[in-house]
Amino acid sequence: MADTLLQTKLQAVESADSAQSMLDAVEALAELKDEGAIDMLIRVLGYNNPGAAVAAVDGLVQIGTPAASALLSQIDGYNYGARAWALRVLSGIGDPRGLDLILETAAEDFSLSVRRAAARGLGSIQWEKLEKADRREGQIKARNTLLQVAIDDPEWVVRYAATVGLQGVATAAAAEDQPDLLPPIADCLRQIASVDETVAVRARAEWAIAQLQLSV
Repeated sequence: MADTLLQTKLQAVESADSAQSMLDAVEALAELKDEGAIDMLIRVLGYNNPGAAVAAVDGLVQIGTPAASALLSQIDGYNYGARAWALRVLSGIGDPRGLDLILETAAEDFSLSVRRAAARGLGSIQWEKLEKADRREGQIKARNTLLQVAIDDPEWVVRYAATVGLQGVATAAAAEDQPDLLPPIADCLRQIASVDETVAVRARAEWAIAQLQLSV
């Protein structure tokens, strides 16, 4: 029965003849959270239909690690548009195998929405999937990238996301008893809370300071 339902939903995407019918079909397919939908949802990332791509991203993130595996095996061949959507998926899943791509994207991508997704994603990497030594190295890389993005990115929404990411990295480092990783994060959050030009970013930094119980 489940296979029949999956096939029906896959066929609906194949036969969609308008932007709205494509969106509806992709949303219905994504709701299944079925690994059998991965290939089709990845194909949708390359279509010229942003609404359907958003739905496909959501579906792939919900499927999780199997979707990340499929994307990582294909991403080098994507055009920019599909690659940008794929990086949103990898950022949302937090699979550490995508860490280097996410780091590069957060710092360098020209699209503010893609940088924002990557910056936020760096705060929710599944560090437990890495060996301890690799975990520490990855957290240092994530921290250093976010320290730069949180101060230097010209777009406030990206700086906000980087602030969220810094809180996530700090929380992970503290949980693993690595307090030496925290002082640069604390200093950066204090700087943001004091001097960022956007009220929302300053407030988010203040909230992170409070949640992390950092002295001000």
